[in-house]
Amino acid sequence: MVTAARRALDAEDFNLILPYVQESSAAELKSAFERVLEARRSGRSARPVADLYFYETAVRLHRAGEGAAYTGLKPAGLDVGPVIPVAEEAIATGSPDALIRLLTDTLRDEVQHRFERIRHLRHHSPTDIPAAREYVEAMLGLEVYSHKLYQAMKAAPHQGGSEHHHG
Repeated sequence: MVTAARRALDAEDFNLILPYVQESSAAELKSAFERVLEARRSGRSARPVADLYFYETAVRLHRAGEGAAYTGLKPAGLDVGPVIPVAEEAIATGSPDALIRLLTDTLRDEVQHRFERIRHLRHHSPTDIPAAREYVEAMLGLEVYSHKLYQAMKAAPHQGGSEHHHG
C-alpha cells in the first residue's frame, strides 16, 4: 500500500493509487494527493512530512474500505519487509519463481526449526512437569502455526483466513 502511494507521488499520477481505495474515499484521497504534491514542490524539507501524511491517509482509507480498523502507520509500516519487493518483482517480470522460492525456503526453515525444538523437548522425565508443559506448548504451537499458515494460504485476498477462494 505504501509502495503504491510512493509510486503515485513520484510519478505525480493519482490513478496509480486510486484502485486501492473505495469510490467513496476517492475525493478525500485526491484532495490529500494534490496538497502533498504542492508541499513536495515547495521544498525538499517538506517532502518527508508531506509523504508520510499521504501514506497515512491512503492506508487509513484503504483499511476503511476493508472494514478494518486503522491504528496508524507503525515505524515498521514503512518497512515492507523481505516478501513485498520479491512479490512486486514477480508481478513486474511475470515469473513467480523467486517468490515461490522465498516462501518455500522460509516455510521449510520455520517448520524444521519448530520440529527440532519438539524433538529436543520430547525426551523429558515423566515426573518433570515443567518440561512436559514446555513440550506440549511446542507441540501445540507447531499445530496451531501450521493451521493458521494453511488458512492464510487458502484465504481469499484481504480476507485474512475467513473465506476461501478455492478448495
